[in-house]
Amino acid sequence: MTPVVVRSYRPSDHSSGRRLWTELTRQHNEMYGEHKDDNGDGFEEYLTRLDLAGFWVADHADDGVIGMVGLIMRGRAGEVDPVVVTVTHRHKGVGRLLLQHVAAEAKRRNMTQLTISPESRNIEAIRSLHAAGYDVVSSIELTMDLERHTHPRHHGLQLHELPFRS
Repeated sequence: MTPVVVRSYRPSDHSSGRRLWTELTRQHNEMYGEHKDDNGDGFEEYLTRLDLAGFWVADHADDGVIGMVGLIMRGRAGEVDPVVVTVTHRHKGVGRLLLQHVAAEAKRRNMTQLTISPESRNIEAIRSLHAAGYDVVSSIELTMDLERHTHPRHHGLQLHELPFRS
């Protein structure tokens, strides 16, 4: 396997960051049947966040930047957002490497906990995050879908014996 190094984001990574952001947005849109394409514009807004405590990329020796992860400050805690690996490098340990790096940075900064909020339909991400140590459910956000007729029903989550769509 070609080496992958996690390092701090640099201005020269900008186009790669936009590409990854666009890929993340496209995946979200496909998962939820939405058609909102920001062409990476959300990446520009993300980089200006005042609570952004750190931002790192996974740099592949041959393919360049193939993933990224950010750390948002929440008092003494942190929120991991986003974490994305380009589709051609998934299932190769890159996401795990990024998550380990952000956890080490949070510990180094004496943070008390890390949270991450994966999309409820992204079972693959949820399983990967659980395997990486994110095994405490700390909050639940419920949504009333006011356009129910336009979205397919996805069942599968049961919480306290109540069925929920995702």
